[in-house]
Amino acid sequence: MLRLTDFIIDCPDTMKLAAFYSEVTGRPIKEGSHENWAGIKFGEVELAFIRVDDYRAPQWPDSEHPKQFHLDFEVDEIESEQRRVLDLGATLRQDFFGPNGYGWRVYTDPVGHPFCLCRNKGVIWTDQGLI
Repeated sequence: MLRLTDFIIDCPDTMKLAAFYSEVTGRPIKEGSHENWAGIKFGEVELAFIRVDDYRAPQWPDSEHPKQFHLDFEVDEIESEQRRVLDLGATLRQDFFGPNGYGWRVYTDPVGHPFCLCRNKGVIWTDQGLI
């Protein structure tokens, strides 16, 4: 049986990037995290950060230094969440919101990895998942 256990993100400073995503998601940094490996648990899956010497940030949307991955976060209120992630150090890169208030916005985290805040019509998230 195959089971996803970790989603690992390269970065120059594990604790700094883990702190950013801890604030974004409201989940604590895993006990035992350190300068070479830090993590945030999401049930059975860990969002992990590994220190890489000579880290080179992706330059989305430049294909010479591709994005490598991106995370999507479904939100109830885009404007308040946008203010919050910008205050935490994210940078807004592109807006794909339509006039009806649904869509997504692309941001980069403090070390250049893209992520999206999404608002999809009819999607409701709870602590137990999608309903």
